[in-house]
Amino acid sequence: MSDDSYVFEGPADEPPPPLRDNNPPQTVSELSFALKRTLEDRFGHVRLRGEISKVNHHASGHVYLTLKDDKAAIDGVVWKGSVRGLGVRPESGLEVIVTGKITSYPARSSYQIVIETMEAAGAGALLAQLERLKAKLAGEGLFEPGRKKPIPTFPAVVGVITSPTGAVIRDILHRIAERWPCRVIVWPVVVQGDAACGQVSNAIRGFDAMTPGGPIPRPDILIVARGGGSVEDLWCFNDEGLARTVAAASIPIISAVGHETDTTLIDFVSDRRAPTPTGAAEIATPVLADLRYAVADLDRRLARAGGRILEDRRTRLRAAARGLPARPEDVLALPQQRLDHAGSRLASGLTQNVALHQRALAGVSGRLSRVLLDRALERRRDRLEAVAARYAPALPRHLDADAARLAALARALASLDPKRPKPGFARVETEDGAMIAAAAALHDGQAVRLVFADGWKGARIDGDGAPPRLLPKASPAPKPRSPPAGQGDLF
Repeated sequence: MSDDSYVFEGPADEPPPPLRDNNPPQTVSELSFALKRTLEDRFGHVRLRGEISKVNHHASGHVYLTLKDDKAAIDGVVWKGSVRGLGVRPESGLEVIVTGKITSYPARSSYQIVIETMEAAGAGALLAQLERLKAKLAGEGLFEPGRKKPIPTFPAVVGVITSPTGAVIRDILHRIAERWPCRVIVWPVVVQGDAACGQVSNAIRGFDAMTPGGPIPRPDILIVARGGGSVEDLWCFNDEGLARTVAAASIPIISAVGHETDTTLIDFVSDRRAPTPTGAAEIATPVLADLRYAVADLDRRLARAGGRILEDRRTRLRAAARGLPARPEDVLALPQQRLDHAGSRLASGLTQNVALHQRALAGVSGRLSRVLLDRALERRRDRLEAVAARYAPALPRHLDADAARLAALARALASLDPKRPKPGFARVETEDGAMIAAAAALHDGQAVRLVFADGWKGARIDGDGAPPRLLPKASPAPKPRSPPAGQGDLF
């Protein structure tokens, strides 16, 4: 007997105990979840670089995608709560660097990466994404020159959206102060990072929502400014939402992001692009000294033009005077003398005219007295009383005759009133009370009302055009014959 044999020394009638197994079987679920825990513990934080493909923005808000390189691929998922915090929007063909953890999907026995952060792999990928977004917005017409608003020539209020602590705001304020002293309202924002897009968009919408004449004056023009930087530093100004906010603003906007060689998406949708923030201040404001010089120059030119006109008129007058038969002084001497004589007689003539009218008024007023006026009124009163005495007896008769005629007309009108049918007649109306004046206005099956003098009944048009048949008159019942005299009644 070998050493590893098993000897059972119990009673012969009892069955031997079962053999012990050192590797019990597992369920599929137990194995899948064990692998899931192992992957999450071993690869709880990984950083991958690859190209995005098969992007699926699910209706639930999650994003499912695939990361691949030239030799392998891995599925990825971005949960709904992490989508908004991504540095770039997942698009097919974009090379990115993602951070997350490796886990498995037990239902399919496959592993995947749960992505928490995502950023473009380099400037080339960022520019490729920017070109795709530019083509999309250009196709919608947001870059068309016809939709850009004109820049006001003399702004009273300038709004500036930038960081309040950088050198940009100091350069803008200094440049505006020396060119065109006006009111400047600064809306402080961050100009770099994930929060910059939302803050700049909110600032544009806030300025746009101001009403003229409010406690804070509404700007006539806005400047969105930031200093220079790398593509990654300026990437927040390539956001699609910010570009649409700039395009939808009703206030003209000047984009001054970066240096002259830097280009962002809002440069294309804004109403004017400035190479630098200082250049934006120069575009937004005129030069007060230049305006003053221009006004002074126009004033000098106006004075010179007026002098030339007067000199020309004087020259033409002298030339016309040489064609006169005598000197102009001699030609005007006689009319001037007549004017002097007429002027000297004007005062005495006016005095004589007033005196003449006073005498005429005194003569007329002498004939006007209270007695004469009362006498004229008395004569007119007597004539009025005589006319009244002659026509007064006949007036009641005329009134009675007119009243009788009016009553007769009223009775005739009442007898002709279609709303009051005479006995034996009825008025046909529709169900809503409109009167039917012709048979052509009725159609088969139409419900009508027959209005009599004492009420109305409903009826329906049967469509038969034959004249109605008259029922034969009922013959009177025979009178009971009385039995002959002398004969009794059997009943």
